[in-house]
Amino acid sequence: MSDTTPAATDTAPDFTLPRDGGGEVSLSDLRGAPVVLFFYPRDDTPGCTKESIGFSQHLQEFADAGAQVFGISKDTVAKHDKFVAKYELTVPLLSDAEGSVCEDYGVWVEKNMYGRKSMGIERSTFLIDAEGRIARVWRKVKVDGHVAEVLEAVRAL
Repeated sequence: MSDTTPAATDTAPDFTLPRDGGGEVSLSDLRGAPVVLFFYPRDDTPGCTKESIGFSQHLQEFADAGAQVFGISKDTVAKHDKFVAKYELTVPLLSDAEGSVCEDYGVWVEKNMYGRKSMGIERSTFLIDAEGRIARVWRKVKVDGHVAEVLEAVRAL
């Protein structure tokens, strides 16, 4: 478990991950424009579905603001493909099946639900500026209103 979460002004940890529908995404290839990374616990669960639909519904607004958006979980590409098809998602989903990117961003944490401790992804969002630095971090995200808040932050860059 990582005890160092990248903070604002830190250079965002680079990665290359497979995405839904095939292909890979490398963070370093996206330099020159803002990037939003939202880490979520699991495909096809209520909060994750609502968040992914929200980013999908506003994807064009993020694009109009010059930003790309990616969801990241430890689910496989095959699970992502089913999730995307089921809810007609347009936001690209990246598979961090090994968990190394979750570790690098400090979102793989011990969770405590009903007294049971387990490891899992803490719902978190990172806004990365055009130079590859972390501009803003949201931890322990509550889904309601989150997409609008992130879009506002992108527009303020």
